[in-house]
Amino acid sequence: MPHDAYIYDTTRTPRGKGKKDGSLHEVSAVRLSSEVLNQLQARSGFDSKDVDDVIWGNVSQVGEQGGCLARSAVLYSDLDESVAGVSVNRFCASGLEAVNMAAGQVMGGMGNAYIAGGVESMSRVPMGSDGGAIAVDPTLAMKAYFVPQGISSDIIATKYGFSRDMCDEYAVESQRRAAVSQKEGRFDKSVFGLSDQNGIEILNHDEMVRGETDMQTLGSLNPSFKAQGEVMPGFDAIALLKYPELEKINHVHHAGNSSGIADGAAAILIGNKEFGEKNGLQPRARIRATAKIGTDPTIMLTGPVPVTERILERTGMNIGDIDLFEVNEAFASVVLRFQTHFNVDHDKLNVNGGAIAMGHPLGATGAVILGTLLDEMERSNKETGLATLCIGSGMGAATILERV
Repeated sequence: MPHDAYIYDTTRTPRGKGKKDGSLHEVSAVRLSSEVLNQLQARSGFDSKDVDDVIWGNVSQVGEQGGCLARSAVLYSDLDESVAGVSVNRFCASGLEAVNMAAGQVMGGMGNAYIAGGVESMSRVPMGSDGGAIAVDPTLAMKAYFVPQGISSDIIATKYGFSRDMCDEYAVESQRRAAVSQKEGRFDKSVFGLSDQNGIEILNHDEMVRGETDMQTLGSLNPSFKAQGEVMPGFDAIALLKYPELEKINHVHHAGNSSGIADGAAAILIGNKEFGEKNGLQPRARIRATAKIGTDPTIMLTGPVPVTERILERTGMNIGDIDLFEVNEAFASVVLRFQTHFNVDHDKLNVNGGAIAMGHPLGATGAVILGTLLDEMERSNKETGLATLCIGSGMGAATILERV
């Protein structure tokens, strides 16, 4: 007999700039994780002995982020040692995949309660630190027509006709929305301030937001992936082998219309009805459905479209049944492709800005945007929301929430 999986609470750290001069650079991934686990328990007051597992997204599982970081985070935190931990890696959707795995466990009756989410300290463990066969094994790289994600984002822009101005306009609006949302305190429900070992607050807000960004500012930036594509090592040639219908790749993405490198963590408490009743908790939403899909690994980042089609088909829903959308802003063209394919009103899409403005801490972002979605559903009194992300190597993941 299937069980309903409910979200009881969500919380997250602020997102810090993922560089050595970022506010969270001195905070390790295990401490970021333990802080968000402790915050979740402090907010909800549940008995951690009732939690089966911490399912934790983390992409660069090497160095201080290696060695099953999820279990290390549990031991670092105030949770009972009986809580297990497992780290998962579905690239940019790791945090959402953790939620979806937890929901599946609850729905299947395999457990009563889980903490799902993720972390990434990109300032301490840089993206790509863990290597990867698809980038370095020549047989696989050639078979899959491997190109880096930045080239993929420009392939999307070229194939679907998104100009530099269109991508920049989207980025300016993301920054504007994020600044307004931050000023109005829309993130305050979930975000908590982080302090150092002396109790002095380090950061209490997403520090990368630049609300003053305009088209002129972005117009001065050089394309980030042009040299990588055209000169050394020349990935455009591989892309054109895969897509001979394209005359050339238009390089339109740069630091201002792509997601920022960030540090951060997020956690979501998921459980069945019995867990909530035992701990005196009221569910905030039901996880109606989850889905994932594999897609073309060269264009790579179009996964939100087919995975949304899959999850809608499985639930018997159509795009008009969704009140709010969170589509991770890995690159502007990713969201523009989703928006134009489904003809989604921009007033329903990433209404509080996204990763272009606030950053993309890889393993955490899926849980971050799901929490943001739920907060906004409650704030604007909407019933149904969908969160989705593009994923490296050509995948997509999605989750549909319903308020209860």
